[in-house]
Amino acid sequence: MARIKIFDTTLRDGEQSPGVTLNNREKREIARQLARLGVDVIEAGFPVASEGDFESVRQIAAASGEENPNVVVAGLARAHRGDIERAAAALEGATKPRIHTFIATSPIHMDKKLALEPAQVVERAVEAVKLAKSFVDDVEFSAEDAGRSDPAFLAEIFAATVAAGATTINVPDTVGYMTPWEYGRLIEGLFEAVPQLRDVDVSTHCHDDLGFAVANSLAGVKAGATQVECTINGIGERAGNASLEEIVMALETRKDVWGHETNIQTRELYRTSRLVSMMTGMVVPPNKAVVGDNAFAHESGIHQDGVIKAIETYEIMSAETVGRDAGVLVMGKHSGRRAFRKSLEDLGYATLPDDEVDHLFKEFKDLCDRKTSVTSDDIRALVDSETTRVPETFKLTSVQFQSGTGVTPVATVRMEVRGEALEEAAVGDGPVDAIYHAIERLTGMHLRLESYEIRSVGHGKDALGEVSVRARHEDRVVHARGLSTDVVEASAKAYVEVMNKLAAGLGRGAGDPHPSASVDAVEATQA
Repeated sequence: MARIKIFDTTLRDGEQSPGVTLNNREKREIARQLARLGVDVIEAGFPVASEGDFESVRQIAAASGEENPNVVVAGLARAHRGDIERAAAALEGATKPRIHTFIATSPIHMDKKLALEPAQVVERAVEAVKLAKSFVDDVEFSAEDAGRSDPAFLAEIFAATVAAGATTINVPDTVGYMTPWEYGRLIEGLFEAVPQLRDVDVSTHCHDDLGFAVANSLAGVKAGATQVECTINGIGERAGNASLEEIVMALETRKDVWGHETNIQTRELYRTSRLVSMMTGMVVPPNKAVVGDNAFAHESGIHQDGVIKAIETYEIMSAETVGRDAGVLVMGKHSGRRAFRKSLEDLGYATLPDDEVDHLFKEFKDLCDRKTSVTSDDIRALVDSETTRVPETFKLTSVQFQSGTGVTPVATVRMEVRGEALEEAAVGDGPVDAIYHAIERLTGMHLRLESYEIRSVGHGKDALGEVSVRARHEDRVVHARGLSTDVVEASAKAYVEVMNKLAAGLGRGAGDPHPSASVDAVEATQA
């Protein structure tokens, strides 16, 4: 059975999602999880975009063999010498480095953006591939906006870049314009026009502007593509990319149709989805295929009756296959540490060190005092919180507030600030606003709140509340989250976590260009 390579671009194209900011530590953690997931290629970033992007690619490349010695680490580079040299420098420590270089090939891009004639574009592409090949053996070439390019011109530039040494040829539907039958026919036609494509990997990279990203990618596979470029949860610029978990489970569940398999450890899919959602602040919709909260839920009486008699009546794949639980993991305040450790192992967290388990067990016991029962989703949320913990310069001790109709909201917050117990009161437009004013007074840090989101972890009236906030302090932007059965307390925890991240020097600098913004700016100066 033929194998499809999975090229994950969550850390590059995914981070170009509006509002997403990942610091180096978060990127490294996601990269480690992607390696555990079993992706074939991790596109770690765009090294020339900023110093932060260069450093994150360098660090991921240096650690690339730790979780998965077979994983390839790629750095993106336009068809410019400076880009390629910067990518090569960032990838020096990788066990298996790949330079991914690209240039636009559609008439509108060549004319309006590059101001180049088609022959000049081919020349620049060939030069870029040859230069990249002088640094690494593994070179990928992409024709940006291939979906709106002349197929004859694509055949010409692909033949030239394969001859120059490209080992992977990528055919991106950059703006999500194509339909599945058009995209499949494009791939078929390229194989017919350029027979040497049979000797390299042909890759899909489809965007979701019309909702066709997954369908287009699978149409490409059906037509002979051997690599799919995708992201966790389908995140990415504009409407996003093809969703990795949907691609993988379509190939896995319908092997009778596709006749392909992947290297993905499917039981890591849900864990990876949660990690990316938590770190990016992009909430997964409940009805999202494979990883959404409702993906394996049955409320209809007819459906419930069916799954009780035979689960395959309404489930085409099992929840366990993607790392989820078919039922509720019953854990309570009478559970001991050994049972808690066993629960962590069953959920895939067998390698957590003892000090982290001790801290998580204390958090678990505190949660048991607030909830009737603790589910596996609750425990996963606790582990995710531990993963992103930073040193507590500021420690929240207690929160009290008074609010109601016709009453001015007032809050009292007690904290330990660098070891000193302090208390402050403040008023606001609501209880959360009042608490945030009090926290700012205690810490001496005044933030601009850029986003605030609440979601439920699990179900029921005592479900955990997860609050995600993104805030700016001077030239730094930081994302953090708080977890509690009380959403007001969760809000306070999230804001204090922002303060602690700022104190630890984490966050993206406002002066550091967002990858997509930086590329556009440099492209404009070099076009």
